Amino acid sequence: MSKRPWGFVVGGLLVALLLAGVVSNYASAHPDGLDSSLLKGCTVNAEDEITGGSCPAQQAQDHELADSPLADYGIRGVDNDFLSTGLSGVLGVLLTFAVGGGVFWLLRRRGAGHATAAGPTGGDRAGGDPVGGGRGDDASRVANSR
Repeated sequence: MSKRPWGFVVGGLLVALLLAGVVSNYASAHPDGLDSSLLKGCTVNAEDEITGGSCPAQQAQDHELADSPLADYGIRGVDNDFLSTGLSGVLGVLLTFAVGGGVFWLLRRRGAGHATAAGPTGGDRAGGDPVGGGRGDDASRVANSR
C-alpha cells in the first residue's frame, strides 16, 4: 500500500480531541459500580462524603500522584472546571497519540530493516525461488526440466 492514510489518522485525531476537550465535561459525576459497591454499608451525604457506618471505602487513601499537575481529571492552576477538564483531556489525547505514534514508527522502522535483509520476495514464495532462480511455481519447474 503506497498511499498512506493521513486523512483517516488526522480525522480520528480530531474526533478524539473533540471528545476529550468538550464531551468529557458532560460525563456523569455520580459514582460508578465499583465506587458504589465500596460504599455499601456506609451512609453518605449529598456530596458523597461518608458520614457513618462501615464500608471498604473508609480505608481509601490518596494516591501518590494526587497532587500532580493532571490529577483528578483537570489541570492544577486552571480555575474554570470546564476548561481544566477539557485541556487535560486534550493533553491526554495528544500525549497518547505521540507515544503510540512513536511506538508504531519504531516498529515500522525495525520491520523495514528485516524486510530488506530477507530480500524483496521473502524466500521461496511465488515471486522468487532462491535456489532455482525461476518463478517458484509448477510451470517454471516443468519448463526448466526440458
